[in-house]
Amino acid sequence: MKKYFIHFLAISALIFSGCNDVLDRPEKTKPTDDNYWKTETDLRLYTNHYFPQYFVGYNSGWSSQYTPLRGYYFADDFASVGKQTNFENSIPSSRGSEALSTEWLTQYVGPNWNFAWIKKSNIFIDRIENRMKNLISEEAYNHWLGVAKFFRGFEYHRLTSVFGDIPLYTKPFDNSNYQEMWKDRAPRNEVMAQAYEDFKYAFDNIRLDDGEPSVNKYIAAAFISRIMLFEGTWVKYHQGDNELAKKYLSFAQEASEFIMNSGKYEISGDYKSLFGSFDLKGHKEVILYRHYDASKGVTHHIASYSNAYEAQVSAPNLALAQSFICNDGKPYLNSSVADANKLDIKNMIKTRDPRFESTFIDHPKVQSATLLYASKFIDRVGPTYWNSGNIPPQYGSVSNDNDYPVLRYAEVLLNWIEIKAELATIGGPAITQADIDKSINLIRNRDLDEVAINKGVQKTAPMKLSEINDAFDPNRDSEVSPLLWEIRRERRMEFVFEYSRLLDIKRWKKLDYMNNEKYPNTMLGLWINVPEELPEILEDKEGKPRAVQVVNEDGVKITYDGTNRDKMIGFYVPENAKARDSFTDRSYLSPIGQAQIEQYADKGSKLTQTQGW
Repeated sequence: MKKYFIHFLAISALIFSGCNDVLDRPEKTKPTDDNYWKTETDLRLYTNHYFPQYFVGYNSGWSSQYTPLRGYYFADDFASVGKQTNFENSIPSSRGSEALSTEWLTQYVGPNWNFAWIKKSNIFIDRIENRMKNLISEEAYNHWLGVAKFFRGFEYHRLTSVFGDIPLYTKPFDNSNYQEMWKDRAPRNEVMAQAYEDFKYAFDNIRLDDGEPSVNKYIAAAFISRIMLFEGTWVKYHQGDNELAKKYLSFAQEASEFIMNSGKYEISGDYKSLFGSFDLKGHKEVILYRHYDASKGVTHHIASYSNAYEAQVSAPNLALAQSFICNDGKPYLNSSVADANKLDIKNMIKTRDPRFESTFIDHPKVQSATLLYASKFIDRVGPTYWNSGNIPPQYGSVSNDNDYPVLRYAEVLLNWIEIKAELATIGGPAITQADIDKSINLIRNRDLDEVAINKGVQKTAPMKLSEINDAFDPNRDSEVSPLLWEIRRERRMEFVFEYSRLLDIKRWKKLDYMNNEKYPNTMLGLWINVPEELPEILEDKEGKPRAVQVVNEDGVKITYDGTNRDKMIGFYVPENAKARDSFTDRSYLSPIGQAQIEQYADKGSKLTQTQGW
């Protein structure tokens, strides 16, 4: 699906730019609600406005909402200088918008209190049902109604993942209808029951192929796999409702297996090229991607922050690095690979799963808060310009045009194996070695590119189900089964800086992993011999000692004072790093703004605050 939102987008944005009053003002030079709904082309145009909202990719320009690296940086994988970013601890004065925008909340990985996209989809559904049914074929009617319901279900999921209970709107209504407009929140399960039905209809009716730009069944199925896995595990771990979990997870499994059994996709090429490629068209692993083209002014800035020159103020931490499996397929504490327990960058590049080398620069970088620099979202050439003083446009500023794989087959496989493992805990069949071989082991067998091979990187050994037991990883969370722990490890390695980590630990009810006091390695960098590898950071330009800190092998924090140079060997401590404040379970969901509650009260209605707030 190349250039899927470039075509017609400007026209679509002009036609459908409203929110509460979408299509209700007749204009002489623009389509109106009365004269618009006539052909499939009209329906296709209407969907174009959804694409940059839901298939964000690297976003565009300087925008960072829903982007890897610059958007998804708040989780237990990352550390920063100074005090670590706190969770929200008070009710905001306002939390709401009526604009059709990509505005979002970083700490909740989702949208603001905003129902414009629900309203847009309800209008879409209504017009298809009441104006288009006799103008297009039955097959076209079912397809486009499926597309409309897919996007509505998508937004229900986003909103409930942030706020839990939300008002449930299923029909268009006039702004004078106060009873409908100002109704209180419906229970999360009721809203997601509607989303489930929307997704069911979409899965059963969206076309296998509808050309470009459009949504097809494979795209819908991949998102259904992701969203139903999220909701199934959420209700399992947060509500203890195994029957509802089974319902959602079974649908997620069905959607995943539809893609897996289609034969259309496969793990292909090396990991690095998935994110640095300037044209992903035809890539066998990519289900959906966003194409960028500088000649058409369609660019982004994410590669610029992967170019080894720009600062990474939220950077990969030691806890993340330790989670990477060794290339013998074992955690480093039990690995037989030589030097597996040496946690400096050069040894880890050679001893870890190839995704480690593809994700990070192979030497310490002062541009990173932890000295571990993420270079995942750029090709091999980009970082070589970092000290040249002449970074080409495609690697600097806001003129990047490498493509982004919005949906990858690897995600479907990792969703599927987790779905099956979760279902096995609530009455489903046990995971088999064959299941592991057709998911995790396919991913581990990815090709290596020449650069990685020349560094000594090796493919990771296949996972053997018979070896996964209580003793497999001494660092395992004892509340998580050995198999689920290893499945979750694969997600962590595969999706670093992508959409999933914060959402994953939220749905597993494991937000506690972000407690820096309980998990101190979340606030450290890798092992470094500072005098040998980065002596320049020890003194300022005037030769005065800087308060560089490391934690030595005995767990003692050492601060450089100008006389202890030889002791500056250990795990790097980001400058002035301090633990974030304590937090509670209310941090799983966002509060409603005070202004929104007062706005309801002014209309004689009541808006209930999020539980715990």
